[in-house]
Amino acid sequence: MIKKLRIKLVTASMFSLFVVILVIMCTIAVLNYKKIADDADSTLSILIKNNGVFPKTEPYGTARPGSEEPHRGRHLSSPELPYESRYFSVTLDEKGNVISSDTGKIAAVDSDTAIEYAQSVYESGKSGGFLGYYRYAVHTSGTETRFIFLDCRRSLDTFYAFVRTGISISLTGLFSVLVLLIFLSGRIVKPFIENYEKQKRFITDAGHELKTPLTIINADAEILEMDTGDNEWIRDIKSQTQRLADLTESLILLSRMEEKHTPDHMIEFPLSDLAEETLASFQALAKTRNKEITGKIQPMLSMRGDEKAIRRLISILLDNAVKYSEKDGRISLTLEKQKNSVCLTVFNTTPCISRENLEHLFDRFYRTDKSRNSQTGGYGLGLSIAAAIVNAHRGRYSASTEDEHSLKITIYLPV
Repeated sequence: MIKKLRIKLVTASMFSLFVVILVIMCTIAVLNYKKIADDADSTLSILIKNNGVFPKTEPYGTARPGSEEPHRGRHLSSPELPYESRYFSVTLDEKGNVISSDTGKIAAVDSDTAIEYAQSVYESGKSGGFLGYYRYAVHTSGTETRFIFLDCRRSLDTFYAFVRTGISISLTGLFSVLVLLIFLSGRIVKPFIENYEKQKRFITDAGHELKTPLTIINADAEILEMDTGDNEWIRDIKSQTQRLADLTESLILLSRMEEKHTPDHMIEFPLSDLAEETLASFQALAKTRNKEITGKIQPMLSMRGDEKAIRRLISILLDNAVKYSEKDGRISLTLEKQKNSVCLTVFNTTPCISRENLEHLFDRFYRTDKSRNSQTGGYGLGLSIAAAIVNAHRGRYSASTEDEHSLKITIYLPV
């Protein structure tokens, strides 16, 4: 349990950090990409307004002689923009035929390549966007359509380099944090481990200490019965003493199962035969309660494990199904091999079980319906012991319901 808590702590922390870094990186990347696109569109708009060229003007920010208005060049973001920009344009008629092309401001593209780019955009029907490393804009005037392409290779290469660097740094940071969390999580959960170990030792020690007085009480009750004869008070003392002894034994067993990482007696045994024998032992009990119990067991299955513990596991699941199924209810046990595991499934109908209760079924002392305690005589430890047995065999367990009127418990045990 502590190991799972530690794994959950590390997983939750790493997932939270990953989400935060991902949001930050995506936000920065989107803003940078948008800045590149906006700057390119601004430059393209100037080229469109001036028929595919930058305005030829006097020095930046001055007015023409005899004119009160400053020249058009003052609207450029930088006076160096016309000299830094690499672009080309192609003009097509309404049928897509080439009227003219201008590649004088770019060395990487010849006329044929420029025409291919223009016709590709013409066929797509788009009015703007990126085509490779080129940001383009489309302007239609009369029967002519001008396609202007601006080279954004330098800006895009810088953007991609930033993204790659950001990803590398983020992954390195995540790995570093993972190493630190693995190291620090041990110290974080250390107090819980100590408390949990103390709790298990207390249960084991208290259980052993309770055995002696319970045995004495039961013996005294038998002696008192021989002296005074049988009566309801003595029967009640013996019944409650036995009930307390069973509870103590269950707590000790659960504590021992959780302490062990692997069972003591690991042997190869015929699982199919064991399941059939255990199922047969519940046939009479189910029949006396007017309940139908069936089995579908794949023959010749075997596994390596603690045979006594697996027998107890199947008995707990069947006993739970018989106790909590309604009158005339159906119970079924299925055992089959799936890849490298054996799948054990116990199904039973039940008057009502909420999906919210499923995750708590394997908790200690948990019952879905407390009103049935006195009728079933359970302590709420059966499924907890079953879960401990499965964990000791490195298996998996789950509970599900399709209609909230049936319960299916599925166990996977490695072969």
